[in-house]
Amino acid sequence: MVIANTNIIFVAGLGGIGLDTCREIVKRGPKNLVILDRIENPTAIAELKAINAKVTVTFYPYDVTVPVTETAKLLKTIFAKLKTVDLLINGAGILDDHQIERTIAINFTGLVNTTTAIMEFWDKRKGGPGGVICNICSVTGFNSIHQVPVYSASKAAVVSFTSSLAKLAPITGVTAYSINPGITVTPLTHKFNSWLDVEPRVAELLNEHPTQTTIQCAQNFVKAIESNQNGAIWKLDLGRLDSVTWTKHWDSHI
Repeated sequence: MVIANTNIIFVAGLGGIGLDTCREIVKRGPKNLVILDRIENPTAIAELKAINAKVTVTFYPYDVTVPVTETAKLLKTIFAKLKTVDLLINGAGILDDHQIERTIAINFTGLVNTTTAIMEFWDKRKGGPGGVICNICSVTGFNSIHQVPVYSASKAAVVSFTSSLAKLAPITGVTAYSINPGITVTPLTHKFNSWLDVEPRVAELLNEHPTQTTIQCAQNFVKAIESNQNGAIWKLDLGRLDSVTWTKHWDSHI
């Protein structure tokens, strides 16, 4: 996918990996970058605008836990302004296994609802033009960090959901792939709660092993966007970008 002259929506684009990825995206000259996030960061928005004055960067407040109907209203406003949207990046996430319901609501339900809402505008069965969905998951969706099973399970759910979206592309016209970062040095991983406090030092223990920077992750993130492979499961770990081949253990045969 050539990013230049496209219209992109980035949900939760002002966090660690998200902000550095936005910087890389803006360098490549999309027409519009629309950032949806809970909290506005005028300094970050101004910085993104300064990187490439030809790119229109806009911000809308958005909480992924709102009902699908509320998301659809916001998207209607955005589509009315832009006319077309080429890429939706779903990036909202929290890492706190004390907050079970909220983890599932943000990491999985909110992502599904945002995706469901945009289908109203993209689904070719409704006369839509199709589109591309990029879901930020995690390597924990492959093999869990067992001390944070709620977080890990929510990310595994997104990996599965994204794979289904990709297989539905011939019906909907909407392609999808997942971005799965390894342990990346962000505020998210400095300190977080394990489930039932089974390991109070889980963040420390993870960071004792090799990690990657948000810049390394962002650069590979953009490479994955440019590859634009429907159904791809990308692993972004230790500064590398690798495609994961998923082993089939069962088939519905339908």
